[in-house]
Amino acid sequence: MKRISLTQHLIEEQRLHNTIPAELRLLIEVVSRACKTISHAVGKGALGDVLGVAGSENVQGEVQKKLDIMSNEMLLLANEWGGHLAAMASEEMESFHPIPNRYPKGEYLLLFDPLDGSSNIDVNVTIGTIFSVLKAPEGMKEPTEQDFLQPGSKQVAAGYAVYGPQTMLVLTTGNGVNCFTLDREMGSWVMTQRDISIPEDTAEYAINASNARHWYPPVSRYISELEAGVEGPRGKNFNMRWIASMVADVHRILTRGGVFMYPADARDPSKPGKLRLMYEANPMSMIIEQAGGAATDGSTRILDIQPTALHQRVPVFLGSKNEVERVTSYHAG
Repeated sequence: MKRISLTQHLIEEQRLHNTIPAELRLLIEVVSRACKTISHAVGKGALGDVLGVAGSENVQGEVQKKLDIMSNEMLLLANEWGGHLAAMASEEMESFHPIPNRYPKGEYLLLFDPLDGSSNIDVNVTIGTIFSVLKAPEGMKEPTEQDFLQPGSKQVAAGYAVYGPQTMLVLTTGNGVNCFTLDREMGSWVMTQRDISIPEDTAEYAINASNARHWYPPVSRYISELEAGVEGPRGKNFNMRWIASMVADVHRILTRGGVFMYPADARDPSKPGKLRLMYEANPMSMIIEQAGGAATDGSTRILDIQPTALHQRVPVFLGSKNEVERVTSYHAG
């Protein structure tokens, strides 16, 4: 493959499809630079004194790691001054973050999970950053929380950075999904996969099996069929993979197929799931759909869900189309 930089790709995409105005291109570039900074901090680990807990909790009631807070700050500081944004929202903050008055305002809204898979930080397992870009509503003067509450189908861009043996950036602006690898010597993002496509069928699934006793019947039925293997109703063997980092699990599915599930369960019926719609489910669903996969909450296409709160949670079933459709049909039945 010809070595194309992220910037060249975005400029050529604009020429071809007219979907990436200069402001959006610059915003994506700023986010990608922040991801490089986060990657550097992650790579230092204990040498940079970034491991361990910070002694605080986020709005979700989850214990924050030092790297959670650092990554959040890096994304905020990188994106405040560019003039491309009206406001930002993060999984780590209770309310949205308006652009300070000393900086010009732009027409986009940025949402992010600064460091997905926090439980993996201290054990040196793959983690990542997820982001979503929305257009600010027409005529918006001062941003409010309501301005962020747009269905995922309104996203103009979505992506994630994965901090593993290589640092990669996976991005969609609505015309397929492309992957860029960080050239650490040059400091640039170089395209390494173009127009990623997820196989419609798969023999791999990802779910936290420790929650099996709490699953609702449709999920129990589906998983028991997969576990039955070649002698069961599906007539083939399935492998289970679970990394406990959505970025890592979705990246594997994007690379070779699979189905990722984080269903609602009976532990706390008031919580309709664990994953956040705005910071995790929507951007990942846009990426998965753009690669030919499917994403539902068990009944509804995730990108069609009308958000009601910034930190709303949803069940998630995404990946290879035929498996997502099957498990979704079990919920309907």
